[in-house]
Amino acid sequence: MPKESKREARRRRTRQSRRRTTLIGGGVGLLALVFIGWFVSRLARPAAGEDVALMPATHIAEGSDPGVYNTDPPTSGPHYPGEYDARFYEEADLPGLPTFHEGYLVHNLEHGYVIFWYNCAAVASLNCATLKQGIRTVMAQFDGVKLIAFPRPSLASPLVMTTWGRMRSFDAFDASVAADFIRRNRNRAPEPNAP
Repeated sequence: MPKESKREARRRRTRQSRRRTTLIGGGVGLLALVFIGWFVSRLARPAAGEDVALMPATHIAEGSDPGVYNTDPPTSGPHYPGEYDARFYEEADLPGLPTFHEGYLVHNLEHGYVIFWYNCAAVASLNCATLKQGIRTVMAQFDGVKLIAFPRPSLASPLVMTTWGRMRSFDAFDASVAADFIRRNRNRAPEPNAP
């Protein structure tokens, strides 16, 4: 086999370098297209649940009565400048919290939160512990980010999920429907970049 000349070796290295650059550029371009496609599909995906008429999102003084909301539970309206932490709230937590919980929770909704409002008294075929565990499991799927579970004895259903201007009632808990509601609605709010 004849020895490769310096010129042929240089040409071979140049071809290899161009091939490597083309492959890397093509891979980066493909990843960019996949990301753009994923991002556009998220924006184009319709929100889940029932669309609810929005109330004016005015800030009111903490401790004052926010008044009557157009839905039970609320999905928009007057609220306090403060908010509740993302977590699962039990009935036993309520005495230690300020009055007019809705004033804080509507502010959470304005920041793109999803709230699980639950009523253990309305649980028919399930028991309350099973309902709560189902909610906790779904919340854990999303690492609890911008998710709150809160007791609401005024509900006719065992569970209602809300986000800004949207709600979904459940006669029986369905984890896949709850997860879909979160995926399609979380951060669809006037101030989605707030923590």
